Amino acid sequence: MNRIESIFRKLAESRTTDPASGRALMPYVTVGDPDLPTTGKILSALQRGGASICELGFPFSDPIADGPVIESSMHYALSRNLQIEQIFEMVEERRSQLDIGLVAMVSYSIVHRWGDQAFIDRAARAGIDGFIIPDAPIEESITLAKRVQDAGLIISMLISPNTPIERAQEIAKLSSGFVYLMSRAGITGESTDLPPELPERISALRKVTDLPIAVGFGISSAKQVRTVVDVADAAIVGSALVRRVSENRANGSDAVVQAAEDFTAQLATGLRP
Repeated sequence: MNRIESIFRKLAESRTTDPASGRALMPYVTVGDPDLPTTGKILSALQRGGASICELGFPFSDPIADGPVIESSMHYALSRNLQIEQIFEMVEERRSQLDIGLVAMVSYSIVHRWGDQAFIDRAARAGIDGFIIPDAPIEESITLAKRVQDAGLIISMLISPNTPIERAQEIAKLSSGFVYLMSRAGITGESTDLPPELPERISALRKVTDLPIAVGFGISSAKQVRTVVDVADAAIVGSALVRRVSENRANGSDAVVQAAEDFTAQLATGLRP
């Protein structure tokens, strides 16, 4: 079984004896910010802080749905001449030290430039467990999804809050591991409030897919994590963590890693009432 699937299955099993448990925290990091060795240390820090799965943001010069915080972080990483193969090598080196799942958040432009199969195979060898490819059109994703799943990995497609439920069902059928539900339309970024219609949207999705539902976009506090996991299976936190990384760059690698761990541990308190 794929590591992501195994993580969600174990979490679901834990809910049979303790209904208040069994939800996942999924932080996002921009790989290479502030540098690759520090990113590797951050992954271990996220695990210590209580994360179950981490999204690895592959820096891209023209990010699709990312707000200014993540976009700036990506540009910073790219300014240091980061290469894709270096990312794979870092993951390969750290994988044996990690139990958390690793999902690559990567533009299809990067995948296509490498060649779909070559990129998937290299990611699998490195120890990446799956993909989120936000700019892969659903109509062109059937072959891509099959290649990913044939390699033993998962692929999660994004569903926006405005997506008609019939189309959301099509997206969910192409997904594996989990479904990524955007809490709101637009770009990533911290938010003070989550949409009140989120529970209703998740309830509708439950009727068309058995996959775990992870919610992202705008989650930045333990309280919001709690709100999400009351109705969903996982809370994804991106910009709020990336901001803390950037704020601590000048203080050195150890400060960045500690800030990431402390914030993750704070967020993880929202996993339980």
